[in-house]
Amino acid sequence: MVQKKHFPLLLWVIAIFLHSSVVRAQNGAMVYLTDFGLKDGAVAAMKGVAFGVSPKLKQFDLTHEIPPFNIWEGAYRLQQTLPYWPAGTVFIVVVDPGVGSDRLPVVAKTKAGHYIVTPDNGTLTLVADGVGIDSLRQIDETINRLPGSGDSYTFHGRDVFAYTAARLAAGVIQFQQVGNDLPPTPKRLPYQKAVLDGDKIRGNIPVLDPQYGNIWTNIPVSLLKNWGINDNDRLEVEISDGKRLVYKGMVPYGNTFSDVPEGKPVAYVNSLLNLSFGINMGNFAATHKVSSGSGWTISIRKLRS
Repeated sequence: MVQKKHFPLLLWVIAIFLHSSVVRAQNGAMVYLTDFGLKDGAVAAMKGVAFGVSPKLKQFDLTHEIPPFNIWEGAYRLQQTLPYWPAGTVFIVVVDPGVGSDRLPVVAKTKAGHYIVTPDNGTLTLVADGVGIDSLRQIDETINRLPGSGDSYTFHGRDVFAYTAARLAAGVIQFQQVGNDLPPTPKRLPYQKAVLDGDKIRGNIPVLDPQYGNIWTNIPVSLLKNWGINDNDRLEVEISDGKRLVYKGMVPYGNTFSDVPEGKPVAYVNSLLNLSFGINMGNFAATHKVSSGSGWTISIRKLRS
């Protein structure tokens, strides 16, 4: 039983513990992902808002070269990068063709302890299916909005998202102070998940390797191993844009591009440990007019020897 004279000391210990927990919850790092480009001052304005909240914040860029309005690619680049950042990092994801509309501004907390400040328009799709969403809150703009910005309706990246993210990252507010609690089920974009379907594996082409034109799928190496794939297996590959068959061909499975002669296609596992397709010293996407997105699908089947 704790005596009354020990209450002040006990309360002090509890306060120190709670303060240290807050410090651990947000680590002061902010990571930006937008489709703004760097031709004007939009990104610098967002960072200036954050700096105004706290000059101690550490601000990083994921990319600002998402194709304009391409929510799907924003969702992909987020899930591609987020797992490599420590818990407590705050991501600002602004690919927002519906800015000023009734789409909700939200902050998501992942099951791994990251925070994502974003419009709820599908940008959370792949994170939700990957690390998972623990909880979701709607940003209360009466509290968490840049003072004096109420007459601006087209730059929520600066006025709402950067401001809220900075306050959260700096510990000015806690997650519970963002706004009202929402069900942890953000809006999702439809796409083909990687599945074994009879003698085929079906999946999606979420993105291309932009420098070399390699085709990256969402089919993980673990599924390939369970399927029993081996080096030099021949794969029958079919790629569709959702409306028509774009490519059909036979591709050998190997470890790297030089496993096939120059100019020939090869299936391999990329740096994210997903099945991919390339051409040795060539560009698979340009050669076969293949693109990527939520509607692009792929199926593979092993050919008998």
